[in-house]
Amino acid sequence: MTVAITTVGALRTLKIERPEKANALDGPTVEALSQAVADACGAAEPFALASDGKVFCGGFDFSGVEAQSHGDLLKRFVDIEALLQAVAHAPVATFALAGGAAFGAGADLFAACAYRIASPEAKFRFPGFRFGVALGTRRLANLVGTDAARAILLENRTVTADEALKLGLVTHLVERSDFDATAAALLEAHRGLSPQSTGRILAFTTPDTRDADMADLVRSLAPSGLHERIARYRAGHR
Repeated sequence: MTVAITTVGALRTLKIERPEKANALDGPTVEALSQAVADACGAAEPFALASDGKVFCGGFDFSGVEAQSHGDLLKRFVDIEALLQAVAHAPVATFALAGGAAFGAGADLFAACAYRIASPEAKFRFPGFRFGVALGTRRLANLVGTDAARAILLENRTVTADEALKLGLVTHLVERSDFDATAAALLEAHRGLSPQSTGRILAFTTPDTRDADMADLVRSLAPSGLHERIARYRAGHR
Protein backbone atom coordinates (compact mmCIF):
# COMPACT_ATOMS: atom_id res chain seq x y z
CA MET A 1 0.00 0.00 0.00
CA THR A 2 1.32 3.43 -0.94
CA VAL A 3 -1.30 5.36 1.05
CA ALA A 4 -2.04 4.68 4.72
CA ILE A 5 -5.35 5.89 6.11
CA THR A 6 -5.90 6.64 9.79
CA THR A 7 -8.56 8.55 11.70
CA VAL A 8 -7.90 10.47 14.90
CA GLY A 9 -10.83 12.38 16.32
CA ALA A 10 -12.71 14.05 13.47
CA LEU A 11 -9.80 14.06 11.02
CA ARG A 12 -9.00 11.32 8.51
CA THR A 13 -5.33 11.34 7.45
CA LEU A 14 -4.20 10.08 4.05
CA LYS A 15 -0.47 9.49 4.32
CA ILE A 16 1.70 8.88 1.25
CA GLU A 17 4.19 6.13 2.08
CA ARG A 18 6.82 6.01 -0.65
CA PRO A 19 9.90 7.41 1.14
CA GLU A 20 12.26 5.54 -1.19
CA LYS A 21 10.79 7.58 -4.07
CA ALA A 22 10.52 10.92 -2.23
CA ASN A 23 6.77 10.22 -1.88
CA ALA A 24 6.40 10.88 -5.60
CA LEU A 25 3.15 10.22 -7.42
CA ASP A 26 3.13 7.07 -9.51
CA GLY A 27 -0.07 5.65 -11.02
CA PRO A 28 -1.07 3.40 -8.09
CA THR A 29 -0.48 6.18 -5.55
CA VAL A 30 -2.65 8.64 -7.48
CA GLU A 31 -5.35 5.98 -7.78
CA ALA A 32 -5.18 5.20 -4.06
CA LEU A 33 -5.30 8.89 -3.11
CA SER A 34 -8.21 9.54 -5.45
CA GLN A 35 -10.21 6.70 -3.94
CA ALA A 36 -9.35 7.80 -0.39
CA VAL A 37 -10.43 11.37 -1.16
CA ALA A 38 -13.69 10.14 -2.67
CA ASP A 39 -14.34 7.96 0.37
CA ALA A 40 -13.69 10.82 2.80
CA CYS A 41 -15.95 13.16 0.85
CA GLY A 42 -18.66 10.49 0.68
CA ALA A 43 -18.50 10.09 4.43
CA ALA A 44 -18.49 13.88 4.95
CA GLU A 45 -15.23 13.58 6.91
CA PRO A 46 -12.49 16.23 6.78
CA PHE A 47 -9.17 14.83 5.66
CA ALA A 48 -5.47 15.65 5.70
CA LEU A 49 -2.77 14.83 3.18
CA ALA A 50 0.51 13.98 4.85
CA SER A 51 3.75 12.02 4.61
CA ASP A 52 6.82 11.29 6.69
CA GLY A 53 10.42 12.16 5.99
CA LYS A 54 12.14 15.17 4.48
CA VAL A 55 9.89 15.33 1.40
CA PHE A 56 6.15 15.92 1.57
CA CYS A 57 5.75 14.91 -2.07
CA GLY A 58 8.33 14.93 -4.84
CA GLY A 59 5.70 15.35 -7.55
CA PHE A 60 5.35 13.25 -10.70
CA ASP A 61 7.24 9.94 -10.51
CA PHE A 62 9.39 9.82 -13.62
CA SER A 63 10.50 6.22 -13.05
CA GLY A 64 10.10 4.21 -16.23
CA VAL A 65 8.64 7.02 -18.35
CA GLU A 66 10.84 5.97 -21.28
CA ALA A 67 8.84 2.75 -21.59
CA GLN A 68 5.44 4.44 -21.39
CA SER A 69 3.54 5.58 -24.45
CA HIS A 70 2.52 9.18 -25.05
CA GLY A 71 -1.06 8.18 -24.25
CA ASP A 72 -0.01 6.53 -20.99
CA LEU A 73 1.85 9.67 -19.91
CA LEU A 74 -1.08 11.88 -20.86
CA LYS A 75 -3.44 9.73 -18.78
CA ARG A 76 -1.13 9.88 -15.78
CA PHE A 77 -1.10 13.68 -15.81
CA VAL A 78 -4.85 13.83 -16.40
CA ASP A 79 -5.37 11.53 -13.40
CA ILE A 80 -3.24 13.86 -11.27
CA GLU A 81 -5.26 16.89 -12.37
CA ALA A 82 -8.47 15.01 -11.56
CA LEU A 83 -7.07 14.29 -8.08
CA LEU A 84 -6.14 17.95 -7.59
CA GLN A 85 -9.63 19.01 -8.62
CA ALA A 86 -11.23 16.50 -6.25
CA VAL A 87 -9.18 17.90 -3.36
CA ALA A 88 -9.69 21.56 -4.30
CA HIS A 89 -13.45 21.14 -4.62
CA ALA A 90 -14.00 18.73 -1.74
CA PRO A 91 -17.15 19.57 0.27
CA VAL A 92 -15.23 18.98 3.51
CA ALA A 93 -12.33 20.74 5.21
CA THR A 94 -9.04 19.66 3.69
CA PHE A 95 -5.57 19.93 5.23
CA ALA A 96 -2.09 19.60 3.78
CA LEU A 97 0.62 18.83 6.35
CA ALA A 98 4.03 19.50 4.79
CA GLY A 99 7.02 18.76 6.97
CA GLY A 100 9.43 19.01 4.07
CA ALA A 101 9.81 19.76 0.39
CA ALA A 102 6.84 19.80 -1.98
CA PHE A 103 7.80 19.93 -5.64
CA GLY A 104 5.85 19.86 -8.88
CA ALA A 105 2.58 17.99 -8.58
CA GLY A 106 3.37 17.61 -4.88
CA ALA A 107 3.34 21.39 -4.48
CA ASP A 108 0.11 21.50 -6.48
CA LEU A 109 -1.39 18.89 -4.13
CA PHE A 110 -0.42 21.04 -1.16
CA ALA A 111 -1.91 24.15 -2.81
CA ALA A 112 -5.21 22.37 -3.50
CA CYS A 113 -6.07 22.10 0.20
CA ALA A 114 -8.09 24.62 2.18
CA TYR A 115 -5.70 24.63 5.14
CA ARG A 116 -2.05 24.47 4.15
CA ILE A 117 0.06 23.76 7.20
CA ALA A 118 3.84 23.61 6.91
CA SER A 119 6.88 23.33 9.12
CA PRO A 120 9.83 25.74 8.84
CA GLU A 121 11.75 23.10 6.84
CA ALA A 122 9.17 23.03 4.05
CA LYS A 123 9.90 24.48 0.63
CA PHE A 124 7.96 24.60 -2.62
CA ARG A 125 8.71 24.63 -6.34
CA PHE A 126 6.48 24.35 -9.43
CA PRO A 127 8.71 23.28 -12.36
CA GLY A 128 6.10 21.71 -14.65
CA PHE A 129 6.42 24.34 -17.36
CA ARG A 130 10.11 23.46 -17.62
CA PHE A 131 8.91 20.44 -19.59
CA GLY A 132 5.83 22.18 -20.95
CA VAL A 133 3.13 20.78 -18.66
CA ALA A 134 0.40 23.17 -17.47
CA LEU A 135 -0.68 21.85 -14.10
CA GLY A 136 -2.26 23.80 -11.24
CA THR A 137 -1.42 27.26 -12.57
CA ARG A 138 -4.71 28.99 -11.82
CA ARG A 139 -4.90 27.54 -8.32
CA LEU A 140 -1.45 28.92 -7.54
CA ALA A 141 -2.35 32.35 -8.94
CA ASN A 142 -5.60 32.41 -6.95
CA LEU A 143 -3.61 31.81 -3.75
CA VAL A 144 -0.60 34.09 -4.17
CA GLY A 145 -1.73 36.60 -6.79
CA THR A 146 -0.81 37.06 -10.42
CA ASP A 147 2.55 38.77 -10.01
CA ALA A 148 3.86 36.33 -7.40
CA ALA A 149 2.67 33.32 -9.41
CA ARG A 150 4.38 34.63 -12.53
CA ALA A 151 7.64 35.14 -10.65
CA ILE A 152 7.51 31.67 -9.11
CA LEU A 153 6.77 29.97 -12.43
CA LEU A 154 8.88 32.05 -14.82
CA GLU A 155 11.94 31.96 -12.55
CA ASN A 156 11.38 28.39 -11.31
CA ARG A 157 11.84 29.72 -7.80
CA THR A 158 12.10 27.59 -4.70
CA VAL A 159 9.81 29.24 -2.15
CA THR A 160 10.79 28.91 1.50
CA ALA A 161 8.22 28.26 4.21
CA ASP A 162 8.51 31.83 5.53
CA GLU A 163 7.98 33.34 2.09
CA ALA A 164 5.13 30.91 1.38
CA LEU A 165 3.38 32.09 4.54
CA LYS A 166 3.72 35.74 3.50
CA LEU A 167 2.40 34.94 0.01
CA GLY A 168 -0.58 32.94 1.26
CA LEU A 169 0.59 29.63 -0.14
CA VAL A 170 0.95 28.45 3.48
CA THR A 171 -1.87 29.27 5.90
CA HIS A 172 -0.18 28.08 9.12
CA LEU A 173 3.53 27.75 9.85
CA VAL A 174 4.20 25.53 12.87
CA GLU A 175 6.61 22.85 13.99
CA ARG A 176 5.90 19.39 12.62
CA SER A 177 5.11 18.20 16.16
CA ASP A 178 2.23 20.73 16.25
CA PHE A 179 0.55 19.61 13.02
CA ASP A 180 -2.14 17.49 14.67
CA ALA A 181 -2.94 20.04 17.35
CA THR A 182 -3.19 22.84 14.79
CA ALA A 183 -5.57 20.84 12.60
CA ALA A 184 -7.65 19.82 15.61
CA ALA A 185 -7.96 23.44 16.75
CA LEU A 186 -9.09 24.53 13.30
CA LEU A 187 -11.71 21.79 13.19
CA GLU A 188 -12.90 22.75 16.66
CA ALA A 189 -13.49 26.26 15.35
CA HIS A 190 -15.90 24.74 12.81
CA ARG A 191 -18.15 23.46 15.59
CA GLY A 192 -21.75 24.49 14.97
CA LEU A 193 -21.49 24.33 11.19
CA SER A 194 -23.52 21.60 9.50
CA PRO A 195 -21.79 19.54 6.81
CA GLN A 196 -24.02 21.26 4.25
CA SER A 197 -22.99 24.74 5.43
CA THR A 198 -19.33 23.76 5.42
CA GLY A 199 -19.66 22.49 1.88
CA ARG A 200 -21.39 25.65 0.71
CA ILE A 201 -18.78 27.94 2.26
CA LEU A 202 -15.99 25.98 0.59
CA ALA A 203 -17.80 25.95 -2.76
CA PHE A 204 -18.66 29.65 -2.72
CA THR A 205 -15.07 30.63 -1.91
CA THR A 206 -13.31 28.34 -4.41
CA PRO A 207 -13.10 29.61 -8.00
CA ASP A 208 -14.29 26.85 -10.31
CA THR A 209 -11.81 26.66 -13.18
CA ARG A 210 -11.91 22.88 -13.52
CA ASP A 211 -12.88 22.70 -17.18
CA ALA A 212 -10.30 25.29 -18.25
CA ASP A 213 -7.58 23.69 -16.13
CA MET A 214 -8.15 20.23 -17.60
CA ALA A 215 -8.37 21.59 -21.15
CA ASP A 216 -5.14 23.57 -20.77
CA LEU A 217 -3.36 20.55 -19.31
CA VAL A 218 -4.39 18.32 -22.21
CA ARG A 219 -3.36 20.98 -24.73
CA SER A 220 0.07 21.19 -23.11
CA LEU A 221 0.44 17.41 -23.30
CA ALA A 222 -0.98 16.90 -26.79
CA PRO A 223 1.99 17.95 -28.97
CA SER A 224 4.49 15.24 -29.82
CA GLY A 225 7.85 15.25 -28.08
CA LEU A 226 6.64 14.90 -24.49
CA HIS A 227 9.22 12.19 -23.80
CA GLU A 228 11.98 14.41 -25.18
CA ARG A 229 10.83 17.39 -23.11
CA ILE A 230 10.85 15.29 -19.96
CA ALA A 231 14.27 13.83 -20.82
CA ARG A 232 15.78 17.30 -21.30
CA TYR A 233 14.31 18.48 -18.01
CA ARG A 234 15.62 15.45 -16.12
CA ALA A 235 19.05 15.75 -17.70
CA GLY A 236 19.30 19.30 -16.43
CA HIS A 237 18.44 18.27 -12.86
CA ARG A 238 20.80 15.36 -12.26
